[in-house]
Amino acid sequence: MDLLEIMRSRRSVRRYTDEKISDDDLKSILSAALLAPSGHSKYPCEFIVVKNRELLEKMSHCRKSNIAKMLAGAAAAIVVVADKDKSDTFVEDSCVALMNMELLATSLGIGNCWIQVRGREAEDDSPAEEFLRGIVGFGENFACQAILSLGYPAREPKARELDKLNFDKVSYRD
Repeated sequence: MDLLEIMRSRRSVRRYTDEKISDDDLKSILSAALLAPSGHSKYPCEFIVVKNRELLEKMSHCRKSNIAKMLAGAAAAIVVVADKDKSDTFVEDSCVALMNMELLATSLGIGNCWIQVRGREAEDDSPAEEFLRGIVGFGENFACQAILSLGYPAREPKARELDKLNFDKVSYRD
């Protein structure tokens, strides 16, 4: 599958089968994150892999309105945190790493969904970042951008159609 086809096929998947993700596939997904570019080559991002069902269930309450409920049925999740003291581009670096992981997971047939944490509230009205810090444990100097849920799709999402992209959003300056 070429990169444009992977991008076309990448969709948010919120329902998963019970199939486990192999350690080799998880390592490939994490390799994609570690290969992501970083502002000034500071590499402030770190990745917390969660496969424990009990922890995934607890994490599923990290957002209001059932947004993170898919975590309870996910095979795994990757919490993306970044050292705020290491780089002023920690938000951007986190986002690039997350996107790399989404694309690599899609290429492997693994469904995924980005769950925003930064600037959001948990079900108990606490900041989502603090809620997660209490569950998976990361330092106060680390900001949590998002969680990537992972699992094999319960149903295959339909790929987007290239001929329906809105090219009205593109302008050229020749």
